[in-house]
Amino acid sequence: MSNDNPLMNTTAEQIMCQKVFTVPSDWPVDRLARFLTDKSISGAPVVNSAGRLVGVVSFSDIARQAGNGLMDLDKRDETFYSDIIDESLSPEEQRAFHTLVDQSVLVNDIMTPMVFEVSPETPLIQVAEAMVKGRIHRVMVTENHRLKGIISALDLLKVMTL
Repeated sequence: MSNDNPLMNTTAEQIMCQKVFTVPSDWPVDRLARFLTDKSISGAPVVNSAGRLVGVVSFSDIARQAGNGLMDLDKRDETFYSDIIDESLSPEEQRAFHTLVDQSVLVNDIMTPMVFEVSPETPLIQVAEAMVKGRIHRVMVTENHRLKGIISALDLLKVMTL
């Protein structure tokens, strides 16, 4: 790659979105579904009561829980997450979750407990490589395990097309 490549000359902090909506791990999933719909977002980082980043949750997680009550969420492994596709859902599809969700299930029960973190100084080329290798759609920018921002695949595409 040449030195003109914006992925080589840009850091995570320079393109991260600083306005990040987080959700508490102890929220019921029906509240999560309303929150995601109200904010028009497909997912959010999950924080514990101390404000520490503990996972990520999305409409895909809600769909799996609502659509397959027979799935044993304790048996999730690396291959379980590698096949997740983060698709855009219509407002009607999002609203449908409100009636399908088991109200006793908490965010902590369905979230992806793995967080892909980078420091603010991480070169974007490393962020892009991690996203491709890990087949992930979002990377959290953190300092001392505190969330500072988020970088999505769309953010990377925007930088590449400048």
